[in-house]
Amino acid sequence: MRTTNWYVITGAPCSGKSAVIGGLEQLGYRVVHEVARAFIDEELQKGKDIAQIKADILSFERHIIDTKLAIEKSLPDDALVFLDRGVPDSIAYYILEGLSPDYPTEKSKLTQYKKIFSFNRLKLEKDRVRSEDDKIAARLDRLLTESYQMLGYSVVHVPLLSVEERIDYILNHLC
Repeated sequence: MRTTNWYVITGAPCSGKSAVIGGLEQLGYRVVHEVARAFIDEELQKGKDIAQIKADILSFERHIIDTKLAIEKSLPDDALVFLDRGVPDSIAYYILEGLSPDYPTEKSKLTQYKKIFSFNRLKLEKDRVRSEDDKIAARLDRLLTESYQMLGYSVVHVPLLSVEERIDYILNHLC
């Protein structure tokens, strides 16, 4: 197992992860932005809609996890890095979509993250990338925590605070 100095920021859609990742990046920290959002944005630019992008959900989810794995493979183990979602997030998404979580569970056991920060949910706001409703977001929130706990992680729940306060909270809770 690869032991790293990487911190995962996870949580349901519309929990403020991307804003905090952006804030950490502005402070000079190394970050990895959310793979799924980047891929969906790319496909939308090509003229596809969400239904087309996710038409083959297994291929979509497999592409997301394989891209995460490739990115993580390129990162130095000892670098302080903040990830907008880690590989174990894919376990939750596979389960949510009714897919077998065997592949993401197997891949999640290859890397040990330093700490997992889970953001409490904000009011769900739809955008052109989010396809979840509030009920699905709540289920996903639970599945994300369960996925990390199943792998032996203690999940640090980050309360509802401003972006700056969440950044301070995270930085004050680094190992």
